[in-house]
Amino acid sequence: MNPKLRLYLSAERAFGVESIRRPIGSGAAASDEAAPVARVTPALQNIAHSSPRVAPTVPSFAPRPPVERTSPPSVTTSYMPEPTMPLLPVEPFTATLLSTAQKRLRLEQLDEKQVRNCTKCRLCETRTQTVFGEGDVDAKLLFIGEGPGENEDLSGRPFVGRAGQLLDKMIAAMGLQREQVYIANIVKCRPPNNRAPMHDETAACTPYLMDQVETVRPKVIVTLGLPATRFVLQSDLSMGKMRGQFHDWRGIQVMPTYHPSYVLRSYTPQTRAAVWSDLQQVMNVLGLKVEGKKSDAP
Repeated sequence: MNPKLRLYLSAERAFGVESIRRPIGSGAAASDEAAPVARVTPALQNIAHSSPRVAPTVPSFAPRPPVERTSPPSVTTSYMPEPTMPLLPVEPFTATLLSTAQKRLRLEQLDEKQVRNCTKCRLCETRTQTVFGEGDVDAKLLFIGEGPGENEDLSGRPFVGRAGQLLDKMIAAMGLQREQVYIANIVKCRPPNNRAPMHDETAACTPYLMDQVETVRPKVIVTLGLPATRFVLQSDLSMGKMRGQFHDWRGIQVMPTYHPSYVLRSYTPQTRAAVWSDLQQVMNVLGLKVEGKKSDAP
């Protein structure tokens, strides 16, 4: 017998197999007789029944249960976007021009019955008193500022602080007195810390200012500072691009110039000369005699 076959049978007997079928024609001693069929001994049967098959471990690729995700809590905020700048009419005033007495009465009623007790915006909560405006109701020149400051809030009059003193000098340099012009502001109450008026605050005061302008009906308006200029001209250009030239608004010539407060902060020959140049152009339109030079700038 083949040594390899002998070794194989010896190993099989150890597991209870006494004989195996020899393939026909296999090996060097092959014959036409079939080899005996392998018989399973009781010992092998006991092993087969007592050792159940164990399925191979297969990694599980079952999808995991979805993780419940909660949306982040909604965040509420008190911030409200700033409204856009209120739009002003551009058509010329068409109402009949009032007499001096009618103008004075109309402005007095506007101040006493509407402005003094106005609560249309938040500025009423911090004001001492309203600042309506003052001057000649028949003035050909009207100055429009931004809003009252601390001194104006206390006195109830426009431009009475340091900026007001410089404005008086500007008016005097034009050959006029304060009582010969009309002075008003966009808003009638002082903004906290002298900040620029918000758009909604400006919109609340717009009807009052429009009534003042329509009643006085000046020939020229000088806007003092960027907020007042942007409001009247409905423009977002810089002061440097708007000042020094006339703009038409509702049939009135508008000359933008620097606010007296800005001139005080930047009291340079260049700034003063720019303001004086603007005022000289106004004087030409009003027919006032221009005698001063740049060195005479207030």
